[in-house]
Amino acid sequence: MPLELEKEFKDLNMPRLKKKNLIAWIKEVAATHGKKVGTLSYLFCTDEHILEVNKEFLQHDYYTDIITFDNTERDRIAGDIVVSIDTVRSNSEQFNTEFRQELLRVIIHGVLHLCGINDKGEGEREIMEKHENAALEIASKYDLMYPDKAE
Repeated sequence: MPLELEKEFKDLNMPRLKKKNLIAWIKEVAATHGKKVGTLSYLFCTDEHILEVNKEFLQHDYYTDIITFDNTERDRIAGDIVVSIDTVRSNSEQFNTEFRQELLRVIIHGVLHLCGINDKGEGEREIMEKHENAALEIASKYDLMYPDKAE
């Protein structure tokens, strides 16, 4: 599975991800939904950049933590996923969670969208959260991030 991890801005303060382990985790989560994994591309950016993407491609004039562009064919998920590190950070503060945990939640949120799980309709948010939590349980057996420099 090709997995591209790109940071749009050099000053983004985010943990370094262990690509091989991240791929294994994503594959396992996708498999629990009967899917295989094709090419996934993650772009980590600022709030201002994701706002531009939201306006240009979705005609939405608001900030968000993630935008998923779906290129899935049949049972092989694929897509481009844009993640605002600024919003992930503010969400972790708002929900009193660790930034690293919130980042993993958002990373897998995009994968779950590609697996066909939605979160905009009535009752769908709760279903998405259930699947996110199950995916984070799976994540606990993988070493997904390098330690912080301060650790």
